[in-house]
Amino acid sequence: MHRLSRPSVSAILRTRGSLHRAVAAAPIASSTPFSDSVLETDTRVRWFSILNNGRHNINGTSTQLILKNGLLLGSRRESTAAASENSDSPHPPAEKYEYQAEVSRLMDLIVNSLYSNKDVFLRELISNASDALDKLRYLSVTDSALLKDGVDLDIRIQTDKENGTVTIVDTGIGMTRQELIDCLGTIAQSGTAKFLKALKDSKDAGSDSNLIGQFGVGFYSAFLVSDRVIVSTKSPKSDKQYVWEGEANASSYIIREETDPEKLIPRGTRLTLYLKRDDKGFANPERVQKLVKNYSQFVSFPIYTWQEKGYTKEVEVDEDPVEAKKDEQDEKSEKKKKTKTVVERYWDWELTNETQPIWLRNTKEVTTEEYNEFYKKTFNEYLDPLASSHFTTEGEVEFRSILYVPAYAPSGKDDIINPKTKNIRLYVKRVFISDDFDGELFPRYLSFVKGVVDSNDLPLNVSREILQESRIVRIMRKRLVRKAFDMILGISLSENRADYDQFWENYGKYLKLGCIEDNENHKRIAPLLRFFSSQSEEEMISLDEYVENMKAEQKDIYFIAADNVTSAKNTPFLEKLLEKDLEVLFLVDPIDEVAIQNLKSYKDKNFVDISKEDLDLGDKNEEKEKVMKQEYGQTCDWIKKRLGDKVASVQITNRLSSSPCVLASGKFGWSPNMERLMKSQTVGDTSSLEFMRGRRVLEINPEHSIIKNLNAACKTSPDDEDALRAIDLLFDAALVSSGFTPENPGQLGGKIYEMMGMALSGKWLSAVEVPHLVGQPNHPETVEAEIVEPVEADGQK
Repeated sequence: MHRLSRPSVSAILRTRGSLHRAVAAAPIASSTPFSDSVLETDTRVRWFSILNNGRHNINGTSTQLILKNGLLLGSRRESTAAASENSDSPHPPAEKYEYQAEVSRLMDLIVNSLYSNKDVFLRELISNASDALDKLRYLSVTDSALLKDGVDLDIRIQTDKENGTVTIVDTGIGMTRQELIDCLGTIAQSGTAKFLKALKDSKDAGSDSNLIGQFGVGFYSAFLVSDRVIVSTKSPKSDKQYVWEGEANASSYIIREETDPEKLIPRGTRLTLYLKRDDKGFANPERVQKLVKNYSQFVSFPIYTWQEKGYTKEVEVDEDPVEAKKDEQDEKSEKKKKTKTVVERYWDWELTNETQPIWLRNTKEVTTEEYNEFYKKTFNEYLDPLASSHFTTEGEVEFRSILYVPAYAPSGKDDIINPKTKNIRLYVKRVFISDDFDGELFPRYLSFVKGVVDSNDLPLNVSREILQESRIVRIMRKRLVRKAFDMILGISLSENRADYDQFWENYGKYLKLGCIEDNENHKRIAPLLRFFSSQSEEEMISLDEYVENMKAEQKDIYFIAADNVTSAKNTPFLEKLLEKDLEVLFLVDPIDEVAIQNLKSYKDKNFVDISKEDLDLGDKNEEKEKVMKQEYGQTCDWIKKRLGDKVASVQITNRLSSSPCVLASGKFGWSPNMERLMKSQTVGDTSSLEFMRGRRVLEINPEHSIIKNLNAACKTSPDDEDALRAIDLLFDAALVSSGFTPENPGQLGGKIYEMMGMALSGKWLSAVEVPHLVGQPNHPETVEAEIVEPVEADGQK
């Protein structure tokens, strides 16, 4: 029989015909009942085991474990005092149980379910080695005898391709026999966490700690790639060196004293991993070196890897017999020994990591060249970044970070539509965690920003691979976004305007996407936007520059959306605004219109689309409008009756000066540009959004001769076919000039040809005489068409 210490009661062992001891905080000793002194007041422990006859034995205040068929159950505790006092109660006394765990199943979960990437095993083991070195360094401050052997504090990794092993050696604090049982024999008990707690409880504890581990499962990541793991360790507190040996699918382990003199070490721990068949590739020195550089590049202690090296040397080459004979015949020629260059191979230790991360240094001590070199090396870039920002935040959330704006935007799969990027490398206590995030640290529209973030207290899952959602992460995200905007704002305020022009060319669309996705940061995004305008067709301007140029009486910011600057500046919607010298922004990027609509206003100035109905330019004359409505009211109704459902209404407008009419959109409907974009969507179903384009208003210019003629036709000959056809053509022309796409281009062309025929009506044919040759039949000849410029009427084309 065996006695189990209380921390191990929760362990359940499922064995195959033999008993295995639980992974416990103490070794299994001889059978001795628990003493009442170790139990809580007024409680006693009752041990149960399921027998074939279903009985259990209780001896005094404790019971011996009854083991049969390889089953071991946990303990049940109940209050004896409560039982005696309430013996007459109809309800039985409450019973308290301890959780049970099946060790083999728990190990299986750790190995096969906890980690998503096998590569992290080396990161976890190096982190453990680093913690062991940190503990030694801290304890040696008060006990210098711990460093009496004079061994350097470092980590060394050696691989053996032939035998398929990886050996990790550290010169840290090591472990005694009891510590081996406590740390490696108890799953999820972290020696580092226990050490940190002791530091915290100590009055002399330092405020800064570089210890990494916390969950107590990092060591077991070794079984991701190993069938068997051997740990040989020597603590300066012990005269003996002990060996721990365990296998991947076993629920037991072996501890023995090291007796082989060749395997003795002065201090520290040596882990030997016997790799699985499918994971022999981890025994490749280059692969190990790559993993160290990726995950543990900035661990505080030097990490050496066993690498093959070579150097060149000259060696003599035996002469060819034929050439030697010729040399003997030629007595005058000088004999020279022939040599060749060969590469001599040898193995040696190579320093793999950098022990001082650049982000931990004082910003005043780091030069721009060092920042740029770190950027190129970390992100495999060859051009210097446009800007960088190195900062430290303190308070509720503490972290250090360096952010960069690349010189050029990514291409291919790293496009703006990709929600995941690998631009932010997250470190926790200088150990790389991940660069695969989906908006946790940076929103999608700032995914072009690259950098590193290092924090000591980020909430991670047990595998340290996933950043958990929490208030700390949200606060960190806000601060990173704010710093990113400060960095971009610095580029925009640069004396060299070309810097921001380059930035905008590459990342302008990202910021416009931010207008749509991030309402909280509109005030930071808006000053960074750039647009062409009616007064700046060659050079983009900011919204601040637009506001500065506004007229004193101007209340709104006007814009027009089009597919290019040429189309925007020739639209009839601009006519009256240009006469008043009012600046209009040209939104020529497909995303511009949606971005501006999400901004809604800037510095208390509302954005107004001049292609929408009821445009107010602040110059309304109510008396004149009243007179015009009386004069043209009947004509508007006549035109509306002819056009039917094509327009919602026909109105008099004062926004036009040279055009007879314009087709405006409803206040809450699609603009011409938006309707065109929606139609062009390859998978868009515009039929379900037909109501968005349904309201169109035909606004007519009463000062134009065409409208005056139609007004006269309405009063004298409202049923005249020519007048009705003129209305149809007028609407189609307004449709095209306003930016809409005609539904039947062929029909529109037919109407234009018909009106051209009516206008020309053989005007020049009477002046042309066609000669006929004698003796030739009088066949009509083919006359080549002539391009005729439109005829001006009342000064209008």
